[in-house]
Amino acid sequence: MIQIPKATHDEMVAHAKGVYPQEACGFLVGKDGLAKYFLPIENMDHSTVTYTMDPRQQLKAFKRISGDGLELLGIFHSHVASAADPSQTDRQMAFYPEVSYLIVSLADMNRPDLKSFRIAGDHVTAEEIRVI
Repeated sequence: MIQIPKATHDEMVAHAKGVYPQEACGFLVGKDGLAKYFLPIENMDHSTVTYTMDPRQQLKAFKRISGDGLELLGIFHSHVASAADPSQTDRQMAFYPEVSYLIVSLADMNRPDLKSFRIAGDHVTAEEIRVI
C-alpha cells in the first residue's frame, strides 16, 4: 500500500490536467510507503501517448530526494484518453521493480482515476492507494 496526502494527490492530478493533452510525468517521493511530496518532470516527448522524463530534471530530483533523506516511492504519469492501467510500453519501460508506478486516467476529466502498480517484467500487481 502507498499512502498519499490529499494535497499531494491533488497536485499530481493538477499537473496532469495542466499539461493535457500531453502525458504528464514525475516522481512521488517519501519514505516507508508514505508520500511526502511530488516532483513534476517535463515530458520531453510532448506526446499524448508516451513520455520520456527530462534527464537533467531527473538528476536534480534524485539529488533533492537524497539530500532530504527520502526515497523514490513512485513514478507517475497520465493517460489522457485510456484507463489507468499499464500499457505494453509502460511495462517495457518499468526499470525499477522496487517502486510504485502510478497512473492517472484523464479519460473523464471530471473524475480522474489514479491507480498504482508494481511492475517487474511481465508481472503487474495492483497496489492499494490510501489518500490521507
